[in-house]
Amino acid sequence: MRVLGENGEQLGVMNSARARDMARDAGVDLVEISPNANPPVVKIISWGKYQYQKSKEQNRARKNAKTSELRQIRLGLRIGDNDLNIKLKKVRELLADGDRVKVTVVFRGREMAHKEIGHAMIERISAALADVATPDSAPQMAGKQLSIGYRAKR
Repeated sequence: MRVLGENGEQLGVMNSARARDMARDAGVDLVEISPNANPPVVKIISWGKYQYQKSKEQNRARKNAKTSELRQIRLGLRIGDNDLNIKLKKVRELLADGDRVKVTVVFRGREMAHKEIGHAMIERISAALADVATPDSAPQMAGKQLSIGYRAKR
């Protein structure tokens, strides 16, 4: 097995008994770092110190990871042009923050007889967002709502 010292320096390839003796002489543990390597890699280090370093590394990785939320914008079928532009501006801000956005057109009462108007509105929204977003899938009808998801272009 390949043996590393406490500071990460290479001590060479040796058998496990000799590596255990070196760790015992140093008063610390022999920790297996990479069991699938050829030869396996072990490090002479205190187990508590190794666990502490590993948890710090995981916390750093978790802190740097960006989680994207699914945000939702709801529109009525009879929304005015200026109101729609304000909603689209908000969608652009959310996409710039890295969030996914679900745009939902809500049908009320007799509006359900004119689903083609809702599909036309979704196409208009898609055209307006084409420079910053790509749709996740085709628009889907769920009850009285027509929805489509968007994610920011990379």
